Amino acid sequence: MVNITLSVPEELHKKMKQMSEIKWSEIARRAIEERINDFEVMERIASKSKLTSKDVGEISKKIKRGMARRFYEDARNRQQHPDICADKR
Repeated sequence: MVNITLSVPEELHKKMKQMSEIKWSEIARRAIEERINDFEVMERIASKSKLTSKDVGEISKKIKRGMARRFYEDARNRQQHPDICADKR
């Protein structure tokens, strides 16, 4: 196995030192492996796609428009009916 050097902000390093029972190299190794696996899956999916960049752009615009409309309608409903649309968080 090879070693790598990882830079972290000083504050994060202080917090990590306070939790000395945690194997930080294992945490980093797993995070890197997960990210690589996710990337490889995305690459496999993208390599089979027949969508062009133009298609992706058009789909993206439609999704953004739909989400904007949905949020606008939700905000309008909350203004018109504050008694039944109370935030339940």
